[in-house]
Amino acid sequence: MGKYSHSVDAKGRMIIPAGFRAELGERFVITRGLDACVTVYPLERWEQVAERLQQLSSTRKEVRMLIRFLIGGSSEVECDKQGRILLPAHLRDYAQIKREAVVVGTGNQLEIWSKTQLAAQEEAARDSISDVAAGIDLPIDFSL
Repeated sequence: MGKYSHSVDAKGRMIIPAGFRAELGERFVITRGLDACVTVYPLERWEQVAERLQQLSSTRKEVRMLIRFLIGGSSEVECDKQGRILLPAHLRDYAQIKREAVVVGTGNQLEIWSKTQLAAQEEAARDSISDVAAGIDLPIDFSL
């Protein structure tokens, strides 16, 4: 959980925070996220996602599109000795990541955002997030 900002060097490398590295394991998968970010999956979780996608009927156009989007855009990566990963150019371009990225822990996976894209996403969600939570019957009660 949490949100951490890190620089992206000229080669496209960025640090994955140590706590997240421990959760991800040695090798993990990065791919295009559904919200203009890069999504990071532990290898075991990615294998479940990919297997589920492969079980869907490839005669459906939207299934083929989703498989191309997620599996076709994915890369298996590992951290170097400094805890950095190489974000491939196509994923940096997709998420509009330039010199600074924000790593967000979301439970089962991580998201890597451009700082400006995440700020825009959070601003857009600010006014509607309580309606979203109510619409999915999320049991959030802050009363003591």
